[in-house]
Amino acid sequence: MRHTPAGLTLVGADVLRVPAKLDLPGRLGAIRGALDRLIADLRPAVVVIEEAFASRNPQSALRIGEGRGVVIACAAVAGCVVWQYPPAVPKKALVGNGAAHKSQVASMVARLLGLAEPPRPLDATDALSLALTHALRCKGVARKAPAPASARVARTLQ
Repeated sequence: MRHTPAGLTLVGADVLRVPAKLDLPGRLGAIRGALDRLIADLRPAVVVIEEAFASRNPQSALRIGEGRGVVIACAAVAGCVVWQYPPAVPKKALVGNGAAHKSQVASMVARLLGLAEPPRPLDATDALSLALTHALRCKGVARKAPAPASARVARTLQ
């Protein structure tokens, strides 16, 4: 999303998928390569990600954590400020209910961005809900120039 005089505009939304046949280092490397290219193309000042959450499956939690680490590292190396939000925060901010269903969040994302229908897949609307939440909470932070390397900070908002 980008700030324009008319408000927020959707630049694009998609989900990064890596081949399941790759081993873990290969998948993490593929994520890094794709994110490095995306960040170089879009040059965001801010990257917003979902905060880690407890999982019933320890292996799933570890894999998610490894992927989050790659995202945070790519953003930091590129000079982006990284903001993290717990999963319920965008749901509450956009729908008014921290336990809202993905389809409710998707509908609100589409409405706020002036889209005829929510972007697909729903994981893309999850990411957009994080970006919208940040834009609404921090009014203008996303427009600032990247922070100097010495001032890069990862922030968590509850």
